[in-house]
Amino acid sequence: MNTTVLFIGYVWVEPNSSAAGSRMMQLIELFLSENYNVTFASPAQKGENAVQLIEYGVEEIVIELNSSSFDSFIKDLNPQIVVFDRFMMEEQFGWRVAKCCPNAVRILDTEDLHFLRKVRYEQLKKGEEFSNQALLQSDETKREIASILRCDLSLIISSYEMKLLKEVFKIDDSILLYLPFLLDTIEETDQENWLPFEEREDFVFVGNFFHKPNVDAVLELKRMWRSIRDQLPKVNIHIYGAYVSQQIQQLHKPDQGFLLHGYTPDAIEKVSKARIVLAPLRFGAGIKGKLTEAMVCGTPSVTTSIGAEGMRDEFPWNGFVEDDLNVFSDLAVKLYSEKKIWLQAQNNGIKIINSIYDKNVLSRVFLQKISQLVEDLNSHRTSNFLGSLLQHQTLQATKYMSKWIEEKNKK
Repeated sequence: MNTTVLFIGYVWVEPNSSAAGSRMMQLIELFLSENYNVTFASPAQKGENAVQLIEYGVEEIVIELNSSSFDSFIKDLNPQIVVFDRFMMEEQFGWRVAKCCPNAVRILDTEDLHFLRKVRYEQLKKGEEFSNQALLQSDETKREIASILRCDLSLIISSYEMKLLKEVFKIDDSILLYLPFLLDTIEETDQENWLPFEEREDFVFVGNFFHKPNVDAVLELKRMWRSIRDQLPKVNIHIYGAYVSQQIQQLHKPDQGFLLHGYTPDAIEKVSKARIVLAPLRFGAGIKGKLTEAMVCGTPSVTTSIGAEGMRDEFPWNGFVEDDLNVFSDLAVKLYSEKKIWLQAQNNGIKIINSIYDKNVLSRVFLQKISQLVEDLNSHRTSNFLGSLLQHQTLQATKYMSKWIEEKNKK
């Protein structure tokens, strides 16, 4: 009998809308390739850009928050593995999984560390320097770290975040797995299909506008655009992304070469035709799908230290990394104009993708870790005493709060 894996999604999967959606699709496809029975459940409303998972052979189930109907559902399904999409889903459903399917391996896919992104945003608004001390004082941090400890394994997407969890929060290595995006390597045949420098034009930015770092980045692009356009008067910048707000739409100025296009179902095509990706991200966490996407398309980029964080190990960036946004615009012009620098940047991107994001290598490591957990789950949990303690306490506290809400909703 095939092993059953249940994904509990914070939202329905939209691989063309966000990096989180792409990441979730990568994990689903990996389990499918290993002949797992895959079920995806979510309490969210399905958006118009959501992929139809049923077409991939995945069962789709709508679940309710604070409802014992979930208990019946998961007992019937009886999954051997449960993957929580972000810590909020583990908070909501983790105790029910532990109660109804105690022998199921519980995996948290963090996507990125939400507390890191939130604290950075709050400090940016206050004009403060980022500090680990602020992380330690945040309620969001305590919630997410507790969720990591309760799970048998947490998937960490960024090497920076792995280091942060181990060195600052002293999380044991046995419950963490560094698992960045699972990407195909870039082969010579792929490179031969890339448009050359001379046939590419304009700058591009791609990002979901539900995501605050993307909103902020586009506002920064607008502020610096005049400086770039003064030096490259015939060049445009194209902004793509789902869920464009009125604030962002108002930036659309065709006469200035600042073009808002909204959602695109094929970001790869747009990025492949552009000469440069610009991503002046001032806060955020995880690794940035827009920047791995640029490398996969052979498109160099200019970003910030936050943008490149945890993405490249010791490899040189596929373009420039610059936090001074006045210098940023000059480097954007330089990379756009100088073919030799552009080609070297493109080559750097190939090395990063092929060395860090190789799907075949990463998949083997992940599947081996799951196999170890399934075979020796009791021993693994015994060694994670703090996690067991938190699971016990959470089971009591969350259980009664959820039941109170459930009874309240019946009235």
